[in-house]
Amino acid sequence: MGARCSKFSLCWFHSHLKPSVLESSDLENGGKSDRKAFPSFHREEARTVGSLRSERLANLIGCCCEAEERLLVAEFMPHETLAKHLFHWESQPMKWAMRLRVALYLAQALEYCGSKGRALYHDLNAYRILFDKDGNPRLSCFGLMKNSRDGKSYSTNLAFTPPEYLRTGRVTPESVVYSFGTLLLDLLSGKHIPPSHALDLIRGKNFLMLMDSALEGHFSKDDGTELVRLASRCLQYEARERPNAKSLVTALMSLQKETEVPSYVLMGIREETASSTLPLSLTPFGEACLRMDLTAIHEILEKIGYKDDEGIANELSFQMWTNQMQETLNSKKHGDAAFRAKDFATAIDCYTQFIDGGTMVSPTVYARRCLSYLMSDMPQEALGDAMQAQVVSPDWSTAAYLQAACLFSLGMETDAQETLKDGTNLEAKRNKN
Repeated sequence: MGARCSKFSLCWFHSHLKPSVLESSDLENGGKSDRKAFPSFHREEARTVGSLRSERLANLIGCCCEAEERLLVAEFMPHETLAKHLFHWESQPMKWAMRLRVALYLAQALEYCGSKGRALYHDLNAYRILFDKDGNPRLSCFGLMKNSRDGKSYSTNLAFTPPEYLRTGRVTPESVVYSFGTLLLDLLSGKHIPPSHALDLIRGKNFLMLMDSALEGHFSKDDGTELVRLASRCLQYEARERPNAKSLVTALMSLQKETEVPSYVLMGIREETASSTLPLSLTPFGEACLRMDLTAIHEILEKIGYKDDEGIANELSFQMWTNQMQETLNSKKHGDAAFRAKDFATAIDCYTQFIDGGTMVSPTVYARRCLSYLMSDMPQEALGDAMQAQVVSPDWSTAAYLQAACLFSLGMETDAQETLKDGTNLEAKRNKN
């Protein structure tokens, strides 16, 4: 992870195997960082957004707030933005069926956010939609963050700004629907057309001039007419006349084409880069995580001991003569005794004192506290420790295995299976070396 913030100031929420550490302006600049454009955010606001979990979102899984540094950690999306695929395509234009799918998935993302009390989404545009490893479109979590408590701030070009924002300076749920309408125009035309120009064409019954010429012959006039009609409803001047997210989902469901074809096929993504479903040959540690056999995991961690901390935990051994270091080591010693005795509440307290002491770094302590949290039915906290262990020791298979156990506990089956695969590969690589 290429974060500048301290390892220990990262705050983790939900997890995906391959996180991407990004500044919120990255998506607005096509993936290029522009630190000057980075907005401030509050840790609690980030935590609220991080509690959202949907296959239609590029979920927020952590943040870093340290001094002037502000980083957001999101799920890794390997296949660029909608803007790239619509406006700057190289080998082939986006297919009509895929454009309809993008519209539906985006509407579903907005409906989900609204159902969770996060109906305000700022600067909804083609750079906010990314494509995951399977080619499915996902809405970036960043737009849920930008000053979203008071509904202020809208930095999009004024030609694309909802009219009520120009009057009041406030973003509302209806404003989000207006921005959704501009995205429908993008999908229809393959260009970023100002809504006023598009509406003039629609009123003059020249809407076919809106359509992307690269799609000629690949869609029916009825489907095109219906999507244009939906876009014009979203772009109504009066906010109250616009549809809500639920009705958008209903309308777009009936328009879907080639629903049996995977997104990566429609997108022209090579099949080998999509999700692999090959069965895993698991090690004993992996088997224990798959079965959620916490007793077996405890036995494995006890057997491993601290041998994987070599070169990490002993770097500061010269400080052992200080009182602070002695107290830190005593906390760890008491934690180990409690962990061995399966007194997990005490283990958590003692390991927390060791970690908060800040004078030594031990991935094994994070691993042991992680399991203690799992034993105490605290999977979210456990997941945070498993990920911290991986930050300290990126190639440590134990950290990946424990993440898998946490994800299974949280009901995140797909992510857990992916993490198991990584743990298995890391262990095999280490054994080979």
